[in-house]
Amino acid sequence: MEILGSTFDESVFEESRNKASSTFPLSYKPKSCEPEWFCYSDTFEDALEEQKTMKFRADLKYRKLQYQSALNDYTACLSLVPSNNLTVKRDALEGVARCYSHLGRREEALETCDKLRKDATNTCHLTCIFQLELSIHEGCGDLRSGATCLQQLCSLHPFNPWHWLKLARSYQCLLESTTYSECPRESPEQQDSVSQQGERDTARLQAAMCFVRVRLLIAILKIQQFSFVLERSERASEAVEESLQRLNLGDTMLKTISEVMSEDLNPEKMREENQDGESLSGLSIMDFDKRWWNKLHQQLHMEQKTDLCGGDIGNHVNTNQFTVK
Repeated sequence: MEILGSTFDESVFEESRNKASSTFPLSYKPKSCEPEWFCYSDTFEDALEEQKTMKFRADLKYRKLQYQSALNDYTACLSLVPSNNLTVKRDALEGVARCYSHLGRREEALETCDKLRKDATNTCHLTCIFQLELSIHEGCGDLRSGATCLQQLCSLHPFNPWHWLKLARSYQCLLESTTYSECPRESPEQQDSVSQQGERDTARLQAAMCFVRVRLLIAILKIQQFSFVLERSERASEAVEESLQRLNLGDTMLKTISEVMSEDLNPEKMREENQDGESLSGLSIMDFDKRWWNKLHQQLHMEQKTDLCGGDIGNHVNTNQFTVK
């Protein structure tokens, strides 16, 4: 005995099978393009095709170090980008800024960065702009402006140890340039001027401050790291320890720095304050100096210690000479 509805008539499905087999293409030939096809295309179906072609050409020329020609194509691409296509616009503007930088036109490159900043809508956009400005300043050898960009990155991403490590090395380069830029034939009065000594002391303490911050951050993050990520952190930790030893600030000074730089380091808070992709509306970024540098300087000044290592002149740091913005 058959239960009602328990059997099927295959003829019901015959039509659908035939239909599926009849509509399936007998052969499929994917569209293929010649290598660098966009370099030889002179006719375009519409503005969108022309925009894409100019963008591809500009990217290729930039890769080939043809910066002036790439700049011309990026500019042509920008004139074709619709006002609502912010992604392509940002990409082309970044290409324009990088071309200006390589051509030695620094002011125009920074003006282009300002245009990008106006269209930034989230923290990822802002991070890319800071990194772009950093590359422009580094290309011109401007260490101080580069350090300012890194300060902004650290303020935006306070728990990213790699931004802090770059900033520490930037201060270290400033310290070395201040130390070795002096001519040995200068008079002792010029060599021991208050301004020069103050610059060296400031750069020295700023470098130590950032290296200590890196050490603290890596110590927290290493707990949940494995494989090559952990290896990278361990290598960075070793490099940080070597750099701190070369700065020779003394244990008491380093302890004070660690106390100040660890005040906002809470593992739970660090997990909650992931700002990647967060909208800029309502985002408050505390000034770098207010958040860390001024606080450290005030702490050292209150302790009123001019020799933090029991008379060791090599560890002596005069806190009265530090510059506070």
